[in-house]
Amino acid sequence: MNAQALFAAISFAFMIVFPNLAIMALGYAMHKRGTINASFIDVASKLVFNYCLPCLLFFSVIKSQVNYSEQITLITAGVVTTFVLFIGAEIYAKYFVPNQRDKGVFVQGVFRSNMAIISLSVVGNAYGSQGTSVGAVYMGLITILYNILSVITLSRTQNVKNFGQQSLDIFQKIIKNPLIIALVAAFVYQALGINSPPTPIVRTGELLAHIALPLALLCAGATLDIKSMLGLSGVSMQASIGRVLVAPLLAVVVGVAFALPPMHFGVLFIMVASPVAAASYVMAKAMGGNDVLAANILAFTTVVSMIGLAVGMACLRVLGWV
Repeated sequence: MNAQALFAAISFAFMIVFPNLAIMALGYAMHKRGTINASFIDVASKLVFNYCLPCLLFFSVIKSQVNYSEQITLITAGVVTTFVLFIGAEIYAKYFVPNQRDKGVFVQGVFRSNMAIISLSVVGNAYGSQGTSVGAVYMGLITILYNILSVITLSRTQNVKNFGQQSLDIFQKIIKNPLIIALVAAFVYQALGINSPPTPIVRTGELLAHIALPLALLCAGATLDIKSMLGLSGVSMQASIGRVLVAPLLAVVVGVAFALPPMHFGVLFIMVASPVAAASYVMAKAMGGNDVLAANILAFTTVVSMIGLAVGMACLRVLGWV
């Protein structure tokens, strides 16, 4: 790939990440000026988690039209990558992350990427509508796994002593999780071949979906701690290294091991190498995790991951793998 093409890839990455950074900066400024406070952040985060993000996921899935059987290898590769990152982060957190409220947020920061917003945009740019369809199905299925694993790792903040009770509590949180309910409902809806919902319902759902990311980023920016984010020895930096360096490298290794065809290899890399998901902040706050730490990881990886994503895709294109 020549210098002009590499510059174009990096420019595109900047164009899709700048709005996110701008909204977070607005949230940070509004909080500093006292325009929004902790009460607003708490209510807005619950609105996003319980209503807006579920609508976004539900309508994204029911609109996708792909052959699921053709993606088994890709989805399997995604599951393997996710579990390796999750288990590795859990082991690391056990020994090197002392604060209980930080452990689950750290683990989530390492394994959970922003597939619904950042990844799908990049996949569409790289592979067109076909790539977008493949990415949407991958996103829907892996997002269910993301949310299950997130509930498991964040449940440690509840400090339940009895193992049986803790297992039951985790199971109840999984089946009651609005994001998981929305995704399962969408796959069932699509599998049954039901016609599209009435137009008023679709438009209402889409309106709620459209405010999911901006409101989540606004809240994340409002809770941002710049000093902590830039602390090289902090947990936020350790999680960020896992997200921007370890995760993309693992995606390459898994892609080679599964001998994925170029488009599927590219989809896997883009899905795994994107910044940490905005939903990770919302879920951390909803489940009692360290939301400031989650916001710091989100901010740092939003900047750095996009550069790594562009450079990584350029290198993989030179090798002929994507």
